[in-house]
Amino acid sequence: MKIQKGLGRGLDAIFGAEVPETDIRPKQAPMSGMEEIDIDNIIPNPSQPRKEFDEESLNELAASIRHLGLIQPVTVKRNARGRYIIISGERRWRAARRAGLQTLPVYVREVDDETLYAMALVENIQRQDLNAIEIALGMQRLIDECHMTQDALSEKVGKKRSSVSNYLRLLKLPDEVQLAIKEGIISMGHAKAIAGAPDEEQLKLLKRCINRGLSVRQLEQIVHAMNEAPKEKPVEEEVVYPESYSRLVEKLERYFSEDISIKRGKNGGGKIVIGFDNDKEIEEFIARFSSQQE
Repeated sequence: MKIQKGLGRGLDAIFGAEVPETDIRPKQAPMSGMEEIDIDNIIPNPSQPRKEFDEESLNELAASIRHLGLIQPVTVKRNARGRYIIISGERRWRAARRAGLQTLPVYVREVDDETLYAMALVENIQRQDLNAIEIALGMQRLIDECHMTQDALSEKVGKKRSSVSNYLRLLKLPDEVQLAIKEGIISMGHAKAIAGAPDEEQLKLLKRCINRGLSVRQLEQIVHAMNEAPKEKPVEEEVVYPESYSRLVEKLERYFSEDISIKRGKNGGGKIVIGFDNDKEIEEFIARFSSQQE
């Protein structure tokens, strides 16, 4: 049995070439290539960034597989125990199980763990199966577990460096905002705008955005105005000093200068502040004191 030429459609972006025509039941399993294996011998990738699968969509795909078979193979990696970890195609694998298939055509790849996770992430991003938070979590996991820089990650997943930064910024948003993104209540654009607001204003902006149905542009304008608005200085409470303070200042001004102030603390104490412009004035202060003492 030969695999149809169209079997590998959609995998080119990940593998860089078409899936070759080959027998799916080789006598000796190659290191990389097509095989047909027991469906129970295939296991999901524990690092799969996609966590949710639509039940109705799975049932529809399962019905299609019952009638037409699996058109596109699942891509897997052989592990040390002889089982196969899914790199891409978990949704097809789940649907095939529902359809009652006993074996599956698979394309076996020999890759390291870093490439395994990157391929799973890229495959889902390219198919737009992940929401923005799932993509951000996947990127962060690549950075943490594979010790990748944002530049290396950008090259790995085929996205601009600025785009990677924007996704990672989403993980710093409040949980309520992240949940709104995951549930499709707000878009990635809304979230980027909210991320640009002060931390204490982000939840308020989320509620305002949802209640008023704000567009991304409207939200950006609100955040811009918020960041440009001058911060109000706290109004200092006017302090009324006893009349004796004024008389003391008048007497001190005879010997020093007009830059004299008295500050009183809350506990009843205080301090007298005498201003001066340079060291020469200090010498003049000393001279004045000396003349009064003679």
